[in-house]
Amino acid sequence: MRQTSSFQESSTGKLYLVPTPIGNLNDMTPRAVEVLQAVDLIAAEDTRNTQRLLNHFEITTPQISFHEYNTRERVPQLVAKLQAGENIAQVSDAGMPSISDPGRELVAACTQQGIPVIPLPGPNAALTALIASGIAPQPFLFYGFLPRKKGALAAAIAQLVNERPTLIFYEAPHRLAKTLTALADGLGAERSVCLCRELTKRYEEFLRGTLADAVEWAKDATIRGEFVIIVAGNEHPTVQKEPQEQGSLTEQVDRLITSEHLRPTDAIKRVAKQNGLKKQAVYNEYHGLNKE
Repeated sequence: MRQTSSFQESSTGKLYLVPTPIGNLNDMTPRAVEVLQAVDLIAAEDTRNTQRLLNHFEITTPQISFHEYNTRERVPQLVAKLQAGENIAQVSDAGMPSISDPGRELVAACTQQGIPVIPLPGPNAALTALIASGIAPQPFLFYGFLPRKKGALAAAIAQLVNERPTLIFYEAPHRLAKTLTALADGLGAERSVCLCRELTKRYEEFLRGTLADAVEWAKDATIRGEFVIIVAGNEHPTVQKEPQEQGSLTEQVDRLITSEHLRPTDAIKRVAKQNGLKKQAVYNEYHGLNKE
């Protein structure tokens, strides 16, 4: 286990993950402002967008661009600055870094190098929508943006059809109607849904009903703004069990070793899972340890 302490002295700089408002500037926390003022550098998804935020709070800290198209180049640069003792704040355009935004690769690189990573709490569209949706808030499964291509979209939704937790998706306005139709087809038109639009902004709006209602609404509505889609989970999932392989446990293990070229340990693990048994039980059977 690698251990780093957020607030103890460190030989390196520290990476601060700073959430920014998703619409309402008043949601910026005093701590977030203080951190952005105090660090040596701000790594921003869009420096032009972040500059407007910095101007509003009279923050003069310099910025560097850090987005999905320059991640490979920027991560080593930022890690080097941190190792040299600089403190860096990372921000996305709105909400939490790394949640459907850049950041994960930088965090991973810092944790591997023992650089402290300090997350700040703050604005988040998914949770803001969830608690106002009227749909069960826990457990929930945050998915983010679904695939754009039709086949991949249908396949992704098919993987979610039996999930009990409430499902949370993000979607852009120009793809909303297509996504709602795919969700209704894949999950069932009678699933409860809440469409949450323009959260924390002047035109914040919640539309509640079934997926069938949402599809019908989208046919004629003027769709504007970013959406969070909250869909009720499946209260009565269909459990599809894998059919048990034919033959003895030993025969099943040998078959996997021969047909799929698995190592014996991996084949034993697979057979145990397929038969609902503990791995040790299959191991003992395969190696003849159960015989007197």
